[in-house]
Amino acid sequence: MADEEARKLSVGGDYIQATIGDNARQVAVGKDIVQQQHVGGSVEVTETDLEQVRQLFAELKQQIEQAAPPEKKSAAMERVTELENELASKKPALTTFEYVRNWFGKNLPSLLGAVTSVLVNPIVGKVVEAAGEIAAGELKCRFGQQADSKE
Repeated sequence: MADEEARKLSVGGDYIQATIGDNARQVAVGKDIVQQQHVGGSVEVTETDLEQVRQLFAELKQQIEQAAPPEKKSAAMERVTELENELASKKPALTTFEYVRNWFGKNLPSLLGAVTSVLVNPIVGKVVEAAGEIAAGELKCRFGQQADSKE
């Protein structure tokens, strides 16, 4: 009887196969799957947080003012202002963060560390997370684990 039941269970069964890439987010494989994703709303950015972000950018601008050669100083300040404005937007585009980091890597590598330290600062991670968990996850993937820390 057990063999007969086993045969009945295997007849008409489903075959499910999936290949999932390295950058996959919230993946489910199978039958009758229900998923929910909660984005944003769980992190609140305070005025103190925003002041800390302004201070980070003020320090970065001061470093650029002191270390950048005159012929690149204006362009470097424009990139930092662009980065600061993007962070202040409701849904920051991490492509801008990447572009600015890459610009410094190519044009002012001596200041790349200073720019990267702003990008991976936990307070910047908190501001990005307030825009949505997906953006925060992308920040971690693109710029490193320090962005995961919360104050």
